Amino acid sequence: MRQHNPFARTTSRWLLAAAIGITASSALADYPDRRIDAVVPWGAGGSTDNMARSLTPFVENILGTDIIINNRPGGTGVIGTNVVRTRPANGYSLLYGAENAQLYPVLELADFDYGDMYPISIIAQGIVLIAAPASREWQDFGDLLEEVHANPGQLRMGDAGSGGLPSTVLAMLNAVDEVDVRSVTFGGDGPAITAMMGNHLDFMPLALASAQEQLRAGNLRALAVLSDEPVELLPDVPPITDFLPDMANFLPWGPFWGTYVHKDTPEEITSRLEAAYAEAIDHEDFQAFLTRNGATSLNLQGEEAQEFLQRWQSVTAWAMEEAGTANVSPESLGIPRPE
Repeated sequence: MRQHNPFARTTSRWLLAAAIGITASSALADYPDRRIDAVVPWGAGGSTDNMARSLTPFVENILGTDIIINNRPGGTGVIGTNVVRTRPANGYSLLYGAENAQLYPVLELADFDYGDMYPISIIAQGIVLIAAPASREWQDFGDLLEEVHANPGQLRMGDAGSGGLPSTVLAMLNAVDEVDVRSVTFGGDGPAITAMMGNHLDFMPLALASAQEQLRAGNLRALAVLSDEPVELLPDVPPITDFLPDMANFLPWGPFWGTYVHKDTPEEITSRLEAAYAEAIDHEDFQAFLTRNGATSLNLQGEEAQEFLQRWQSVTAWAMEEAGTANVSPESLGIPRPE
């Protein structure tokens, strides 16, 4: 009868596990050894897309590989975000996301937020303005507000879907005044700006990063900045509190941009990506891009990135709750009130 050797079986299993471990460690050490795919969950030409395409070449140089950007718009960013969230946790699928995902549970758009992903870097935060076609007669937000009150439900506001920047700003406005307008939804800032310049929209809350070029060209006019004091890059544009003083309760506030991977991505890979993005964001040419587009560099990683995400979610979700536009109470989701 053949005798079984338990020791030999155990040794064999140990050697197999060791071999697998060595192979995995080698793969991590070689990361990245092929191209990386990156998803922008908005249309081309918007603020997130512009940010991603400006930053990516610096990251490619540091990592020594290509990063291929694909636009996957739809569902207020849910579609593209979910693509990356459900791909393998190997570091070869990145998300360039804006702030919207932090509101998905509150608005019942999805049952996840950025807490279900790993933030490689919170890149920058943007200035928000309310813009209108330059052909309109309004000189500031006070003129626009007067027409909204005179013709409720008539003016057309560009939107990016529930939970997007425009709808969030509208919720804040409606928390302190009655701003009854028609929202017209687009797949991102770029297509909406094109529609506004064609006079198919009357106004739109936008990130300065999206509107900057058209403001310079004289195609759009900034009516107000979402701030309680003037902004250095737009010194002649009044702050929103000049017209609605109670907006100060929600300020400071603004969109932000970050890079994310699957939450279970190995630490060796996330550390490599964090270091690469931190260096790329600090590059003087990218810093110049941020300045030109009215964005503030944040360059947050690790715990600082997590804390920023939680704070932004807390402030915004509870602002929407007070405005009556939250579909689900932040309290029921475990989102604490801002201190």
